[in-house]
Amino acid sequence: MKISSFSRKQLLALNWWTKPAYAGYDAIICDGAVRSGKTLSMSLGFVFWASSSFSGGTFAICGKTVTSLRRNVVTPLLSMLGSIGFSCCEKVSRNYVDITFLGRTNRFYLFGGKDEGSAALIQGITLSGVFLDEVALMPRSFVEQALARCSVSGSKMWFNCNPDNPSHWFYTEWIKKADEKRALYLHFTMDDNPSLSQKLKNRYRRLYSGAFYDRFVLGKWTASEGVVYPMFSMKKHVYSGSVDCEKYVISCDYGTVNPSSFGLWGLSEGKWYRIREYYYSSKREGISRTDEEHYQALEELAGGLKIEKVIVDPSAASFIECIRRHKRFRVVKADNDVITGIRRVCAVLKQDKLMINQSCRDIIREFSLYRWNEKSAGDFPVKENDHAMDDMRYFVSEMLSDKNGDGFFALSVSR
Repeated sequence: MKISSFSRKQLLALNWWTKPAYAGYDAIICDGAVRSGKTLSMSLGFVFWASSSFSGGTFAICGKTVTSLRRNVVTPLLSMLGSIGFSCCEKVSRNYVDITFLGRTNRFYLFGGKDEGSAALIQGITLSGVFLDEVALMPRSFVEQALARCSVSGSKMWFNCNPDNPSHWFYTEWIKKADEKRALYLHFTMDDNPSLSQKLKNRYRRLYSGAFYDRFVLGKWTASEGVVYPMFSMKKHVYSGSVDCEKYVISCDYGTVNPSSFGLWGLSEGKWYRIREYYYSSKREGISRTDEEHYQALEELAGGLKIEKVIVDPSAASFIECIRRHKRFRVVKADNDVITGIRRVCAVLKQDKLMINQSCRDIIREFSLYRWNEKSAGDFPVKENDHAMDDMRYFVSEMLSDKNGDGFFALSVSR
């Protein structure tokens, strides 16, 4: 990675710890737009600070998952450090990196904070500092356990994130109380990244809408409201007739009391088409169906097509077992991270990579009814008119995302 220059804000994020004005600060918080240069400057600054302040120290670099952390932060960081005279020895199997500069060696452990159970992974270690990348995506228990580990004299805490809901605990407890926490707070926009071209800035502006536009492009902590997918258009996303497809997948949201919704998807020239669907509501029909009856509907939906996989609601254990017993389809459990899945669907709709046949009346109906719960504290869709929405989300998360990455739609961007 070649860096030609840093913006003034990036330089401050990189070397704030050298400034007399911030000598008494314990932390730095950087938030704002995507691709604004937060992670680049902070990760370099974190290692520079650690190497200047400690020798033989133990530090933590944390992300939502170790896989995404290694790809998005550690790999580019080590490349840059190596080019300016640092010696880096990474032990991939043990999730740490030893970094040496001017005779000083420190160890940096990598941790993933993806769920409440992750707090146990970092418990017990003594740290001289911690860097939390995308802290708003981590559970509070993990973050607070990581901060509690920073008990060495002179330790400091480094946070970055994209904005979320304004009721998010990190916003209310850290950003709103930055002065009280003795934390330097820096807000970034895309214009704070001099290596980001105007063409790429425009791409990101086209990619998002609604609350996600406010958060990821404008860098605002904004509440979600209104319909979940305001970018969905009958004119742009609904088609008629038939399409020749190169492969097929079925996604399933399974219900007994609630409706079951299955979608048959086909790939053609880089776009995925919802060709037909099965939607059964026991309340609407007046009678429930068994696993076997739903399986027969799955067979009818597939017809004679070769189905690559069937993606199923992970909570539908009995239906998953029923599919496996019949031995026709390969079944996989869906990723049920709701908010991440919604962001992924927003991205592919904005890019016109998802098309819906006009015969799929139930998913079209739900697009107009699927709304954010404006009474909740946080991002939660109303649990109504969401069954075709869920099967679509399962499909997109499985087939149109980087599942082993940072939980978001994968884009290739030069920095």
